[in-house]
Amino acid sequence: MSTIAENIAAIRARIDAAARTTGRTGADITLVAATKMNDAARVREAVAAGIDACGENRVQEMTEKLAQGAYTGAPLHFIGHLQTNKVRQVVGKVDLIQSVDSPELLAMIEKRAAGQGIVQDILLEVNIGREAAKSGFAPEKVLPAAEAALERTHVRVRGLMTIPPADAQRDANFRYFQEVQALYVDMNQKLFHNELEYLSMGMSGDYEDAIRAGATM
Repeated sequence: MSTIAENIAAIRARIDAAARTTGRTGADITLVAATKMNDAARVREAVAAGIDACGENRVQEMTEKLAQGAYTGAPLHFIGHLQTNKVRQVVGKVDLIQSVDSPELLAMIEKRAAGQGIVQDILLEVNIGREAAKSGFAPEKVLPAAEAALERTHVRVRGLMTIPPADAQRDANFRYFQEVQALYVDMNQKLFHNELEYLSMGMSGDYEDAIRAGATM
């Protein structure tokens, strides 16, 4: 049975190979470990093995593992759907909220961050498949959402995140990734002076295609 360190090394080799097809290397890609349903000891093992960041998608589980020092030594990202009534438990506790999916959530994060006197880094989530059951901004709403975020003083947009439809075929998935990459480039040029860093796309089954389409995370 492979160890966590061996798994990370194998994934990094595949990340590097995919990145090189785009003129980059694995060093240009941030590897986030989705740590849900893994206990604090396993998370600490991943951190020790050099994972770039930990990603949690359940607030209660994140809070419990924070109390256990599970993430010490690595940035912590919140990657799941965040309800507005849970914002107070996340803002200021994580380095990056990847899943900002509505104007209401953006406003609540701003309010909580202002109350703490901090600036919370976020990604805007794109519902690229326009799925009724999935949260996120429709593609045409991404630029207005970014403009709204720029008017706020306690949130900082660092890029975009997307998860394509789960039932999409590989070629369709790749097109979805390319569409979000185009949105990212357009938003970056028009609003952010090409200073954005993070295009978060790709999970265990499709991260190589996401990297080939331009993902940086």
